[in-house]
Amino acid sequence: MENASVRQIGWDCHRKFSQIALRNAEGRIVERRRVEHADRGGMRKLLRSWPRGTPVTLEGTFGWAWVSDELAEAGLEPHLASSRKLAAWRKARGLAKSNRLDAELLSGLMSEPERWWEVWLAPRGVRELRELLRYRMSLVRTQTMFKNRIHALLHRHGLLHEFADLFGRDGRRFLQNLANRKDSPLRENARVTLKGQLQLLDHLRVQLARATRLFRAQVRRSPVAQRLKTLPGVSWILAYTLEAEIGHIQRFRSAKHLVSYSVLAPRADDSGEDDGAQPLGRHVGHAGRRTLKWSFIEAAHSAVIKDARLRAIFNRRTQNGKHDRNRGYITVARHLAVCAFVIWKKEQDYNPLPAPRPGTRARVPTKKKTATKERQTSTSRPGTGQPDDAMVPAAAASGG
Repeated sequence: MENASVRQIGWDCHRKFSQIALRNAEGRIVERRRVEHADRGGMRKLLRSWPRGTPVTLEGTFGWAWVSDELAEAGLEPHLASSRKLAAWRKARGLAKSNRLDAELLSGLMSEPERWWEVWLAPRGVRELRELLRYRMSLVRTQTMFKNRIHALLHRHGLLHEFADLFGRDGRRFLQNLANRKDSPLRENARVTLKGQLQLLDHLRVQLARATRLFRAQVRRSPVAQRLKTLPGVSWILAYTLEAEIGHIQRFRSAKHLVSYSVLAPRADDSGEDDGAQPLGRHVGHAGRRTLKWSFIEAAHSAVIKDARLRAIFNRRTQNGKHDRNRGYITVARHLAVCAFVIWKKEQDYNPLPAPRPGTRARVPTKKKTATKERQTSTSRPGTGQPDDAMVPAAAASGG
């Protein structure tokens, strides 16, 4: 086969190998090949044999990132297809799933009239930010797991405490005494278990502090993160999270697209005739970046305290905090997502005052209106509604 005739490539990536299919300019499959990932040199040689700029469609499954880097370094043009949309498309056509068929489907996607299947392929810099973010998130989850296990151990042995924070200074002293003292109410195996969990918790805190310092350093170097920190309720950790999860703001056409991507856009799930009642089944969707949803809702809890405008939105949605508080926080989170889009897109800090509408001008009172206002405020008698000065001369009023 002449490699120069290749115009489209489908790449079905797995852990140890990839199945690929190559099409020519007429859309006909000219070759199928299996590439072993262990032979990285042979793989790079194969990639360099294809024409530079050839589009290669990858499925968005685990392991696509390093393959896209290899394709880009070889001068090819990687594209990422949504695995969820591709699976639904395959099912709608009644096709069985196989590695060979997946590669063939991927190779023909570039010929579709619309790129309904394509999702954003995050560049290496954004993936590096997300790598550190995922690492710190896993450390926090593991730390929470060990804390829950220690709480459960005390509960199994009927030990009560009065500490607001069991893992604060006084609480840790209490746990150390339980683990080390021979007259501890815990049995030997329980003391060994508690001591080991405390040691693992200390090690986790060291790793967590190291990752946190890296967070701070990267936030200081990032102008985008510094602007995101001006949002009410957004700390430097949330600023780093927003920058890593959003990636590039240019890929969103409007703030509504960012809100939808953050799983904060309301969706209706109702059918049948409209009976005039309130729609049922309204939710915020399920497809998108759930980490962004958590970040904006986490920031909303602090924003309703710090920002008067957002607090007014929360009170209006929840009837001053009496009903649907969770939905109120989601509403505020949606406004924060819109603000994040604007300050990132326009490269400006957050302004608590809303921008004026296009075409409007500030109203300047005229001298006549100002004089009238001053006359009314200076000559009226409080509480009576009557002017201080008589409207007719005193003599005429008395009939003289």
